[in-house]
Amino acid sequence: MRTIVLGALCAIAMAATANAEIQEKPVTYSDGTTTMKGFVVYDDAIKTKQPGIVMIHEWWGITPHIHNEAKKFAQQGYTAFIADMYGEAKTADNPKDAGALSSSVMKDPKAMESRFNAAKAELAKQAWVNPQRIGAVGYCFGGAVVLNMARAGDDLRAVAGFHASLGLNTPAPAPGTVKARVLILNGADDPFVKKEQYEALRKDFDAAKADYRIVTYPGAVHAFTNPEATALGEKFNLPLKYDAKADQESKAEAAKLFAATLKN
Repeated sequence: MRTIVLGALCAIAMAATANAEIQEKPVTYSDGTTTMKGFVVYDDAIKTKQPGIVMIHEWWGITPHIHNEAKKFAQQGYTAFIADMYGEAKTADNPKDAGALSSSVMKDPKAMESRFNAAKAELAKQAWVNPQRIGAVGYCFGGAVVLNMARAGDDLRAVAGFHASLGLNTPAPAPGTVKARVLILNGADDPFVKKEQYEALRKDFDAAKADYRIVTYPGAVHAFTNPEATALGEKFNLPLKYDAKADQESKAEAAKLFAATLKN
């Protein structure tokens, strides 16, 4: 009888494990009068409070790439929230429209901060998220957004920017303002990021006594984490290219950062 009971319990446990999976659910929220359409992504096998990561998309908008990245973070034990920075989940399929959408956000720092904070608030109120342990990650345009939020003194624990644009539009931070640990993961041969932009960023962060680190990957250009980048680069004659080695190494750096800041 005892053997039968134990066998039944094992079967139940195995079934629960088999049914546990990464969940992705659409979330409609708002920033003032603008309707935002994001996604919350998490592992439903984890029953304790999870750290959260706000994810900011590339200038194209929310694409399969950002969905895949969110699932990877969920597999690592985080709840990822894919933010909608354009409203109504707008996307672009060409550089002209993508540039217009991203510029509409970056030209107004207050609007950028408001949209980011709306997403962060939506993530923080998820019942299984620990609101005291939230970080952010951004890609290209999204990298600029999360760096600006760190400069603005947001209470994020850490931010990571992959092939981050360094078009920073927030004031230089005062000493002690930058609370987040900052990690910038860029292609060393990315023509979109200029030497003087790195110099300006270092000057600002050093003066603010920020905890930051810049890692550049030789041979890598813009959008190196996005498997779709090579085809997009060829289609639009842009220096975009996927780089498997830089992708793997940069993801390992970000994993170490978030484990140290959000899980400890």
